[in-house]
Amino acid sequence: MLIVHVFVHVKSDQIEPFREATLENARQSIQEPGIARFDVLQQQDDPARFVLVEVYRTPEDPARHKETAHYAKWRDAVEPMMAEPRSSVKYSNVFPDEQGWG
Repeated sequence: MLIVHVFVHVKSDQIEPFREATLENARQSIQEPGIARFDVLQQQDDPARFVLVEVYRTPEDPARHKETAHYAKWRDAVEPMMAEPRSSVKYSNVFPDEQGWG
């Protein structure tokens, strides 16, 4: 498993349009066979900040995800909504392991 946290800071007047576009992308992303999980988190004390938690089954699946039409639509739609460029951090799963044994 490969876990990617994508950090997004949107303009304060773009919070709702960003949420709508991101939720649509998430709904379609979880239909991809290579995506095990796709969470959209909004920071409680600063609603203009979001974290997307993307859990991929293989290291190749993020590239496949970025080739989809729904990802391209999301990327192009939200780019002007951002207060700063998004960033990401990649993680490896430690617990539970892929078999769920811990």
